[in-house]
Amino acid sequence: MADERPLRKIAEAFKELEAAVNSPAADVELAPFSLACSLVSPLFGCLGIAFKFAEMDYVAKVHDLSEASDSISTLQVLLDRDIEADCVRKAGSHSRNLLRVKRGIDMVRVLFEQIIVTKGNSLKDPASKAYAQVFAPHHGWVIRKAVAAGMYALPTREQLMNKLNEDDNSAKVQMQSYIAASAPLSLYIDKLFHSRKLGVDW
Repeated sequence: MADERPLRKIAEAFKELEAAVNSPAADVELAPFSLACSLVSPLFGCLGIAFKFAEMDYVAKVHDLSEASDSISTLQVLLDRDIEADCVRKAGSHSRNLLRVKRGIDMVRVLFEQIIVTKGNSLKDPASKAYAQVFAPHHGWVIRKAVAAGMYALPTREQLMNKLNEDDNSAKVQMQSYIAASAPLSLYIDKLFHSRKLGVDW
């Protein structure tokens, strides 16, 4: 991996987003949000073929949000603009992409939670649980089948730690940090959608 310690960068970036969520203004700027999300992209790459679809989809959506941040200041403004343009649910809309990116963030959080509590060297259980919880409800049979087949090609826990330049203990610290910081951010994004009667199950 290009960066020496990607987990640390991810944890730091999401801590800053959590601080924005918890600030009195509670407004998350799109530029730092899309930058933090882009740091997560290599994690999908580390998981191999099972999450190739997620990596490609996630990277494209983060790229769209990153480009949008040139003219859109915050997540709230992004949603409100799409509502005005009546394109919230259209394929390729920033709002739709934001929702898909949020799922990527959630998937990584559940994966980290599962890695922390699972013993042994296999990532199949943690990855399967994370996929089943976050992505599977939104995927058709064909993708679910392909992911299930790809689970057998996951790296081992040890291989993943080597790719991330961490040992088990140091990785756990960074994973805990990401879990703690990304949860309030996800809730915040859900609230933005719900407060505008948009829902999040689409």
